[in-house]
Amino acid sequence: MTTDQQSLHPSLKETAISFLNLIVSGKIREAYERYVGADFSHHNPFFRSDAESLMLAMEENEVQNPHKIFEVKLAIQEGEMVTVYSHVRQNPDDLGAAVVHIFRFKDDKVVELWDIGQLIPENSPNENGMF
Repeated sequence: MTTDQQSLHPSLKETAISFLNLIVSGKIREAYERYVGADFSHHNPFFRSDAESLMLAMEENEVQNPHKIFEVKLAIQEGEMVTVYSHVRQNPDDLGAAVVHIFRFKDDKVVELWDIGQLIPENSPNENGMF
């Protein structure tokens, strides 16, 4: 693929970030319609593993936290796998959490998703911080 052709097709890394940005902006159904494959599954232990269950949970979170802030810190792509490390805050006053989303793609669609988060402590002895 030439450089010109690559610029016409977003990388899977860009697709994963676009998916997350749509989710955070409240366009959850659009994100699912655009990016999620028919055989999608996820590994969030708090919800059933199907797409519909996770989508409904994301919609509920959007109602409860309409002012989320999402900032990508690092994104890595290796083949069909993409990892996005980000800072997610439920509202502007929230310290938030460091969150890692791991995507597996098939035919340019998200078919598997893992998410792991760690709350940012108010006081930490680590001078490097979480980012």
